[in-house]
Amino acid sequence: MSSTLFAPTQLGSLPLKNRIVMAPLTRSRAIGNLPNALMEQYYRLRAEAGLIITEGTSPSPNGLGYARIPGLFNEEQVQAWRRVTDGVHQAGGRIFVQLMHTGRVSHPANLPLGASILAPSAVAVPGEMWTDADGMQPHPVPREMSEADIAQSIAEYAASAKLAMQAGFDGVELHAANGYLIDQFLNTAANQRTDRWGGSVENRIRFAVEVARATVAAIGAERVGMRISPYGVFNAQVPDVEMDDLYLRLIDKLNGLGLLYIHVVDHSAMGAPEVSPELKAGIRTAFKGKYILSGGYDVARADADLDAQLGNLVAFGRPFISNPDLVAKLKSGQELVAPDFSTFYTPGEKGYTDY
Repeated sequence: MSSTLFAPTQLGSLPLKNRIVMAPLTRSRAIGNLPNALMEQYYRLRAEAGLIITEGTSPSPNGLGYARIPGLFNEEQVQAWRRVTDGVHQAGGRIFVQLMHTGRVSHPANLPLGASILAPSAVAVPGEMWTDADGMQPHPVPREMSEADIAQSIAEYAASAKLAMQAGFDGVELHAANGYLIDQFLNTAANQRTDRWGGSVENRIRFAVEVARATVAAIGAERVGMRISPYGVFNAQVPDVEMDDLYLRLIDKLNGLGLLYIHVVDHSAMGAPEVSPELKAGIRTAFKGKYILSGGYDVARADADLDAQLGNLVAFGRPFISNPDLVAKLKSGQELVAPDFSTFYTPGEKGYTDY
């Protein structure tokens, strides 16, 4: 019996050699927020995936909240990323950049000079985060974004998407999941505004919709996807009674923009609350573009869900960390190498390019 997972497919105008997506994985190897030779090697080694989505990459100096994550908002970063996209394309792969603004998930020690920690509301994330300068530090209270801050931030996503095209990416994924800036507007844990950007479902989805609209206007809908995490609890997000309605309303608006794909995070395999099957089915039915499944898949489950038309592509995350040849191993049924958790976010090649 042939496997649907390994069959070629189309993503908009892009032919993909299989339905396997390498999920975005923050790896913190971008010294000075710049992609480097090590990162080029890392992505090139994984180019057998039908589509690679890069680690979260900030469209703004204000969004570089973690230590050593890459940016894409200036010419030096464009040239550095060009090396990565060239490597992946030469190896026969396709690559999208994930644009991730960390918003309130940040610390001044991780930001460049002059950058600010911005969020929908002045509410700190509970807990601490790593800084290279001072180790673990509590999250500070962010500055509540003004109308001008919001307009600038939307413009930064669009400008970054244009730079992504210059850097040779095949498209961009807007990170509206896991408690980062776009998700902060969607979620009542981080968004306590009473103006047109908060409160009602219509107001809370506005920022996500306007970022998508500006990005589509900048590079075309056929190059733009979005990642969402309904019921996600990462970075202290909380579900609310309007959550299903909120995501279905968001999908409706994204349909109007012609977005290429929706990428739904389901971390229930890692202990997070399950995304209700009803909501997933509702999004799948309503959304007119492609649907990327994710969450602890193996080949059998991936084939079953693809054959049942529950989605069009399947994202694999952690297995790609320690198995650069994941596609070949999944095909042959070879045993996978377990990742070394202690090297997920450390600088250097150990646990990165030495598997």
